[in-house]
Amino acid sequence: MASILRSPQALQLTLALIKPDAVAHPLILEAVHQQILSNKFLIVRMRELLWRKEDCQRFYREHEDSVVSASREIAAFFPDFSEQRWYEEEEPHLRCGPVCYSPEGGVHYVAGTGDLGPA
Repeated sequence: MASILRSPQALQLTLALIKPDAVAHPLILEAVHQQILSNKFLIVRMRELLWRKEDCQRFYREHEDSVVSASREIAAFFPDFSEQRWYEEEEPHLRCGPVCYSPEGGVHYVAGTGDLGPA
């Protein structure tokens, strides 16, 4: 199903972390996923990982609510993701649509490209 987002404003990147207690229950995880989609967020990257308690503590200790912090955190979770390249190449297409959601890949992609999202 394709949707068209015609927005004059640039999209913003947001990092969403789903805690282990939600991931442990498939129905809760699906409800969280559906809530993200129903609020018209586009999922442009998705990754599952398992952290040790120390990793979680370090992450939350360093976390600030700022653009700089968000960029640093996105880079930590997605080391091969270039925020600048995303804003230059992907964001304009996703903003102007049409876009599709791939349940298999768990991400949104530009409709008509045949691409099921980033590799």
